[in-house]
Amino acid sequence: MTTEPTPAGLADDQPLDTVDALVQLSFLVQRVLTAVGGEHDLSVIQIRLLGILRDRQAGMLELGGHLGLDKSSMTGLVARAEKRGLVRRSPSPHDGRAVLVSLTPLGAELTAGAADEIGRRVTALTAHLPPGEREVLTRLAGTLVSGSAHRSRGVTSPDS
Repeated sequence: MTTEPTPAGLADDQPLDTVDALVQLSFLVQRVLTAVGGEHDLSVIQIRLLGILRDRQAGMLELGGHLGLDKSSMTGLVARAEKRGLVRRSPSPHDGRAVLVSLTPLGAELTAGAADEIGRRVTALTAHLPPGEREVLTRLAGTLVSGSAHRSRGVTSPDS
């Protein structure tokens, strides 16, 4: 299995198997996230946090589940973002012990700008594909993401 990104070194006529193709694609997307994050002094995990919060507020447990982080790591991540003025914590109206995390106006502005730039750069990765192939890629990627989300919640497909 490929462990290092080497798309530039691959011959155009050398097909990748599914695993290598997905791994190489993930390297390309991670490179975009890392570059855009660096331009805004954000780590990839901070970009992911802000991305989750761009259209909602969420509890620490939910955020930790999405990001794969334990409670202490989440607390540190949110504290650093809060110190920069990007997020705020507020008490949960449903559970006095829980807090909800949401973007501040500064966080929303930074998130929107970073999301636009990430969108431009990821879209550029598919610019050489005909529109029909881009649509197929979008559908297949959505199916993979959706299937992964269902499996992580313990929902299985009828075929499993």
